Amino acid sequence: MHKTLIIADNTNMFANTGLTVMTFDDYLANFPKLNEPKTRVINLCDTSRYLSHGYYCSLLAQARKHRVLPAVNTINDMRMALDSTMPPRVTLPDAFDWSLLFAGRTTFYVLFGQTKDQILAPIAQRAFTLYPCPVLELELHVVTEGTTRIGYAECRPVGIDALPAEFHKDAIASVVAFAESDWRAPTTGKKMRWDMAILVDPNETTPPSDKKALKHFVKAAENVGIHAQIVHELKPADIGHYDALFLRETTAIEHHTYQLARAAEREGLVVMDDSQSILRCCNKVFLQDAFTYQHIPAPQSRFVRSADAQTCDSLISALGLPLVLKLPESSFSRGVYKVENSHDLQAKLADMLETSALVLVQEYIFTDYDWRIGVLGGKPIYACKYFMARNHWQIYHHDGERTDSGDFATMATFEVPKPVLKAAVKAAKVVGNGLYGVDIKQNGQQVYVIEVNDNPSIDSGVEDKYLGKALYELIMQEFVDRLEKRGR
Repeated sequence: MHKTLIIADNTNMFANTGLTVMTFDDYLANFPKLNEPKTRVINLCDTSRYLSHGYYCSLLAQARKHRVLPAVNTINDMRMALDSTMPPRVTLPDAFDWSLLFAGRTTFYVLFGQTKDQILAPIAQRAFTLYPCPVLELELHVVTEGTTRIGYAECRPVGIDALPAEFHKDAIASVVAFAESDWRAPTTGKKMRWDMAILVDPNETTPPSDKKALKHFVKAAENVGIHAQIVHELKPADIGHYDALFLRETTAIEHHTYQLARAAEREGLVVMDDSQSILRCCNKVFLQDAFTYQHIPAPQSRFVRSADAQTCDSLISALGLPLVLKLPESSFSRGVYKVENSHDLQAKLADMLETSALVLVQEYIFTDYDWRIGVLGGKPIYACKYFMARNHWQIYHHDGERTDSGDFATMATFEVPKPVLKAAVKAAKVVGNGLYGVDIKQNGQQVYVIEVNDNPSIDSGVEDKYLGKALYELIMQEFVDRLEKRGR
């Protein structure tokens, strides 16, 4: 039996309902808990803004292995569609009563897939199936092409507080009913043929793979029966021409790589790395919370929402100086800062909180190098030591348009200390079952997982220095295994 938590900005709405209701701040502070039962989360906060409290509520719920509605993928799908020229929409059935539109009934609300108007019920259910959010606002439209009418409903997520007062009673009843119901799992997409698109950006300054490595990937794919094609641009409409998508372009949530991964998954492609891995790896808040919840060894950390003096004093008291500040979404050492004193801490925190509702603050751990363990399908496949850039505390040193990096050493995975390998495999499992690069600091037998990277660097002469071309074939064989598992 699942325990159900309701997260809402206004908890007073749910007095005397018998539900477990809390604010986002309470959820942030009071979870995870030891011996916690399986937990579901209904996120009623506003999720329309990126990196808002509502966004982080769903993100952290997934990090804590709480089943959440709406999922972060749903939030991102809707938000990105709303920002585009094609907002999320549901086609109206042929038998739709067009007189509703001409009578001015153009907007209605959907509460967990339900609406009282039976004429609109099929549209409400379809919208909730495509975009499972607690509250949706649907706006009806009709266009005429010759003698043909084409109708659709645009969908928008709505925080429960934004509902007009006359809907509050129905909304509360819907929350109570849904909290007591079973949640259905989404269906899978269709099956395709064995063709692969390898997406790269030829203009990227620090791409995940260099040109020689890309050629090795294409050849390795051919050796295991996949026709791989290097593509520099790919539209969601073209995804259906492939069986698999391999992202060799640096990924981000606010980016076409994430959108393409989502589109490919909906079409049933094998995707590496998948959208869930992108989502989890690209947000350091998710990783840190998941590490804490699942007992992954990591630096001491705090989530920070304020830059006031009391907060800064508390951070220094708990974690010491210097401190490392990280924006939730950053890569190649960008968006990561070290501060040496309380003045710089407060100033930098204030600046970073202008961008994100949360900032991750960590204790500083000095090492001459970071381990990078490549993990594929839950197994380590390569190991490197990445040394710090000259006269710098990070592997990458960005100075204007110039980027310097330190030296490296590649070795067999069996030469890596067991605590490092064990931590890498355990940390990768937090994210998923794809291809990851796990960054770890080591001090004697003590290890600290810094982060898990989706789309890790695999360059010719670096990560492949020990295994050579066999590294590329390992990765392509994983694609084949997954395609065969799906019955291709």
